[in-house]
This record gives sequence, C-alpha cells and structure tokens, in this order.
Amino acid sequence: MSSYYALFIVALFILASAVRVLREYERGVVFRLGRLIGAKGPGLFLLIPLVDRMVKVSLRTVAMDIPPQDIITKDNVSVKVNAVLYFRVIDPARAVVEVEDYLYATSQLAQTTLRSVLGQAELDELLSAREKINRHLQEIIDSHTDPWGIKVSMVEVKHVDLPQEMQRAMARQAEAERERRAKIIHADGEFQASRKLAEAAQVMGQNSIALQLRFLQTISEIASENNSTVVLPLPLEMFNAFMDRFQAVTKSIEKKGAAS
Repeated sequence: MSSYYALFIVALFILASAVRVLREYERGVVFRLGRLIGAKGPGLFLLIPLVDRMVKVSLRTVAMDIPPQDIITKDNVSVKVNAVLYFRVIDPARAVVEVEDYLYATSQLAQTTLRSVLGQAELDELLSAREKINRHLQEIIDSHTDPWGIKVSMVEVKHVDLPQEMQRAMARQAEAERERRAKIIHADGEFQASRKLAEAAQVMGQNSIALQLRFLQTISEIASENNSTVVLPLPLEMFNAFMDRFQAVTKSIEKKGAAS
C-alpha cells in the first residue's frame, strides 16, 4: 500500500508541475529540451514535466526611470538630466531569446542614448524644444529595441538640473529681456501719445473756439481737484470777440458824430 501512496504522490506532483495558468497580460515562452517551441497563454495549458521549461513574460507597459545623467551640451554647458521610458513587450519569444535581460538592456540603451542625443543639442534647445527631443529619443531607442520584440511608446525628459552660475546668468538674461520689452512698450506708448497730441493740436489750430473750450475745461478740472487759488494767464484770442465788438461800437459812434 505504501508503494501505491508513493506513486500517487509522485503522479500528483508531476501533474501539478505540468499544469500552468497565466493571466491575460502574461505569456509563457516554452522551451522543450532547450529548443524554443513558442509562447503560450493566457489561461490553462500543460507542460511535459522534466522536458519543458517555461519563462514567464509580462505584456504590460513598463514605466522605467532613467537615472540622472551628466551631459555636456553642444554649447559646452554641463547639466544633469533624468527621464522616464515607457515600453512594452510585443513579442515574448524574441524578448527572451534575443537578449539576456531585456529590462536591464533597455535601461542601459536608454541611458547611453540620452547622453548621446542631448550632447548634440544646445541648452536653449534642451529647455524649449522638449517635445522634439523626446520624439527623437523615442525613435532611436525604439529602432534599437525592435529586434528584441520591445516597443518603446514614449520617452519624456523629466528634469534638467542646471549649475548655479548658469541659473543666475539665465535669471539676469530674463530680467534684461523683461526690461527691454518694458522700454519698447513705453516708447511705443509715448509715440502713439505724441501722434494723438499732434492731431489734437492740428484740430485746435484750425478752430480757435476748440482751443478756448479746451482751456476752459482745463480750468474746470483744476478747480475741482484742488481747493487753492490758481492764477492763469488768459490767451489774447479769448478777447478777440470783445475787441471786435468794441471796435464795431466805436466806429458806429464815430459815424453818428460825423453825421451830426
């Protein structure tokens, strides 16, 4: 009886080792006596005990952090840059057969590519053209990982760490740029104001009544804002109407006197 129990336990052990269950996002790359026979899963399948060997591979997208890399840009600025890499396995068999450790290999490839590509860019391009650089990194890394059955979907440069002296220089440059824009805006405002004043002066020069009304309006504004006494010289043009009237009356009286 003990021998039957032993055979039953051995058979149960062999059956348990032969049964495999994989999730929806998993695949099993099966080798039979060292020879690749393909990828299996998901779900339930059987392996030949002591003959088949399975390597489990996940098909989910992996977000891999690229450690900070010391980079010298094209314009000789030393910066430290880190990034994040998004990729997934699309061919489990090639991911196991073509490369020893696809996670480690992809990480090393991303680091070297990051240093190579960013070393060919200037600092201004690195800070302003981030999307273009990300797309270029993704194309290069994806072309190298394609023989491994890996698809790189996205590469994002996360942080660019600048030296302190470069940060101060960029702050001074930004301040100077803001001052330049402020001076241009102020000069443009002065130019527009001078043009409007010239147009107003031309209109007032053509119509003396408009000049007098503007003078009276100015006096009214001063009187409403300040409670002090203001002495202003009156322009002679304001007395022209009175002088004309006085001269007309004088001439009329002289004519009457001469007639009498």
